[in-house]
Amino acid sequence: MTDDNGPRADRARTGMYGAIALVSALTADLVCASPANAQATLPPVTVDAPAAKRKPATAVSGPQRQARATPQRRAVQPPAMPTRAERVAAEAAALNAAKLNYRAMPSATTLRSGASPLDGAQSVNIVPEQVIKDQLPRNIDDALANISGVTQANTLAGTQDAVMRRGFGDNRDGSIMRNGMPLVQGRSLNAAVESVEVLKGPASLLYGIMDPGGIVNTIGKRPELYQHGSVTLLGSAYANNRTGADGMLDITGPIGDGGLAYRFIGYGVSEDYWRNFGRHREMLVAPSLAWYGDTTTVQLNYEHREFITPFDRGTAFVNGAPLAIPATRRLDEPFNNMWGQSDLVQASVEQKLNEDWKLNAAYSYNTESFSANQLRITKIDANGVETRSNDGTWGSLSRVSYGTSYVQGGFWIGGMRNEVLFGGDAQYRTIYRQDLIRQTVPASLAFNVYNPVYGLIQPGTTISATDSDQTDKLGTYSLFLQDTLHLTDRFALVGGVRYMDYEQIAGRGRPFKANTDVAADKVLPLGGAILKLNEQFSLYASYTQSLKPNSTIAPLTGGVVLGSNIAPEQGKAWETGFKFDLDKRLSGTVAIYDIDKSNVLVSQTNASNVVEYTTAGKVRSRGAEVDITGKLSDAWSMIGSYGYTDARVTDDPTYRGKRLQNVALNTASLYLVYDFGTAVPGKLRLGGGARYVGDRAGDAANSFVLPSYVVADIFATYETRHQNLPVIYQLNVKNLFDNVYYPSAVSALNVALGDARRVSLSATVKF
Repeated sequence: MTDDNGPRADRARTGMYGAIALVSALTADLVCASPANAQATLPPVTVDAPAAKRKPATAVSGPQRQARATPQRRAVQPPAMPTRAERVAAEAAALNAAKLNYRAMPSATTLRSGASPLDGAQSVNIVPEQVIKDQLPRNIDDALANISGVTQANTLAGTQDAVMRRGFGDNRDGSIMRNGMPLVQGRSLNAAVESVEVLKGPASLLYGIMDPGGIVNTIGKRPELYQHGSVTLLGSAYANNRTGADGMLDITGPIGDGGLAYRFIGYGVSEDYWRNFGRHREMLVAPSLAWYGDTTTVQLNYEHREFITPFDRGTAFVNGAPLAIPATRRLDEPFNNMWGQSDLVQASVEQKLNEDWKLNAAYSYNTESFSANQLRITKIDANGVETRSNDGTWGSLSRVSYGTSYVQGGFWIGGMRNEVLFGGDAQYRTIYRQDLIRQTVPASLAFNVYNPVYGLIQPGTTISATDSDQTDKLGTYSLFLQDTLHLTDRFALVGGVRYMDYEQIAGRGRPFKANTDVAADKVLPLGGAILKLNEQFSLYASYTQSLKPNSTIAPLTGGVVLGSNIAPEQGKAWETGFKFDLDKRLSGTVAIYDIDKSNVLVSQTNASNVVEYTTAGKVRSRGAEVDITGKLSDAWSMIGSYGYTDARVTDDPTYRGKRLQNVALNTASLYLVYDFGTAVPGKLRLGGGARYVGDRAGDAANSFVLPSYVVADIFATYETRHQNLPVIYQLNVKNLFDNVYYPSAVSALNVALGDARRVSLSATVKF
């Protein structure tokens, strides 16, 4: 196995520093051609002095009248201007009122700019902050149930984020971000996340190596310049006395009066797993600092998370149907758990250079270590007797280091406005599995799913040398440029290009054997057009590309090594649609797309009976999507979606015509909230909705089908005051009708089960 300090790592790090240095040099040239620096200030808040009351006229005479005619002048004191903290608090109050109505407010980190969604040539769908507060999603898959065309993939026994977008995606595919920078930790949604955004379609122009389905960007909570905080305590219950509790502290405010602010988030949970055994425990601490200057913003945040969670492969399908056993019955042992910790450090600087240009630079380092025990089911006979392998993973370590620097701004040429984004980034990612446990379970310790007896075996301890030291290292560095050319006030063309150099090595075993060894470069284009019909509607069309090297940790037949001679997977997508933002109340996107992914690795036996690996395989995804969120009236808010995704294999000797695994042809969701306003004492809000996922192929061969399902949720919040402090009580019921459903599958022997009905009651005190 190569060392992290070897030549490949040096080259990736050199690429990072070289890309950032080149961007900085070119930034200086651009700034020289721009107007002189101008000071920026916070948005003003108008404060009107109270009007003086007019006194009634009275009759006066003689000297008194004369005295009135020449009054003595008195100095008029100007009204006191609000302090910076008061201004920020007022702005935050207005912003929070908009968020309460599900107003979708995109983060500048997703598209690397602060442009309005109406001015973009790709669709970005948002799960707003208030939706997350209302629905209390348990993970990123749960939150994205509000977004069209999204389904769950292989979650590695419920321990990893795994999101299919427009038919493409998997766990550990590099598509999950925090503030626009990649993560490797298994779960990305936690108490430090404010909202979630999905950039649909190929996103390689901005994010490099990626599947063509898009990226998911989790937006972190930031320090604020006015003092406030909250404490939340929550109790939860499944059926059969499976209970739990969690708590959160969130406090933020200024440090002095120079623009420095802090935030601290602490979270802990301990709850029973909803099936017949298992427990989930987690702890998170997330301190952050920010400095808001007149022309400079600096952000620094850190997260530390420790966890233990059930490693649950779910149930099994036999002869195309799920086992006829209670959904709560597990097929493994109580020692099937994953435990570990993750750390995330991010820093960013935004510098306004002048009226037209600003510079952004950011760095992120994320790492996660874990170990896990698992009993792997390899067969179930007609009598329900399992054949099992006592497996596990010890000493897993994943980490990613990422840096980016880019400038954005505008200039005029020939009477036409150019809005430019130019920058570079570099990434170095390692996924490592040290000791792989592989141990056969004796037939004398057989386990019958219809009459289970637990506790007969202990966790495996036999280390398989040929399976251990699993390693996947990826290094990239790139330069990217995007220009939006406004030909008129209403019509604009978008063009962009990314130059990317990448290296990847992957393999396993002691001694280490590389099964992937790739070094290459690639130029990826982007093109689009935007027609703004008015300030509320726009039409758009775009062409985008993505790239992802073919790679494997496992050895291939005949000792084949995937190298630069094997072409990478490449996606090409056309998309068109329209966007709307009605009076800043209701916004959404309607999109139609066509994605082709080629160079998919295919194995086949040639005339000499030798297995060959080629990249002739092709897959295709076509569909339509509708996403809407916002305020329907003064009382009603909503978030809803519909997605039609036809994803199939179009070129493969075995799977041609088959549907892609875990991809539903139809998905839909609708969530409504009613705010009673002043109709009742206090503040009462009621909400509920449902999501629908159509049937999906359970494996690549389409040998079994996961049935469609509908899951309904409801919630209620009531805000009152206790000793002059706001107190919010919230009731949530998830999976209201306790439906049994199967969100994803790895194979017929590993089918995930959706959570049973969960009732939770929380109290939040604000201060």
